[in-house]
Amino acid sequence: QVQLVESGGGLVQPGGSLKLSCAASGWMFSDEAVGWYRQAPGKRRELVGWITTADYTRYAAAVKGRFTISRDNAKNMVYLQMNLLKFEDTAVYYCNVGATTVANINGGTAGGMDYWGKGTLVNVSS
Repeated sequence: QVQLVESGGGLVQPGGSLKLSCAASGWMFSDEAVGWYRQAPGKRRELVGWITTADYTRYAAAVKGRFTISRDNAKNMVYLQMNLLKFEDTAVYYCNVGATTVANINGGTAGGMDYWGKGTLVNVSS
């Protein structure tokens, strides 16, 4: 059974940093692209960015230059380093493996498995 678990969220002041982790069990991150998403209160879930199996990364305009996605295949972990955090970065952050991220990478649709973690809350507040 595939399970994704996000961790590392918390309360941080504007301008601060956090590093989120996504751990996988029952699945090898090295075999798939992994996406990070977020959902702010009252808003739809949105893409933060992704990392491919070749370590190619791409980011949403709102976070580009501030956030960095990386992976450690030996530990089967994917990370989201968040710097220069803003109030508007407050959200629940999720990692995803499967159809949603594949569709975003390909700019189309994708079927098949689609796994999500339960998310970790990032609260940027003074």
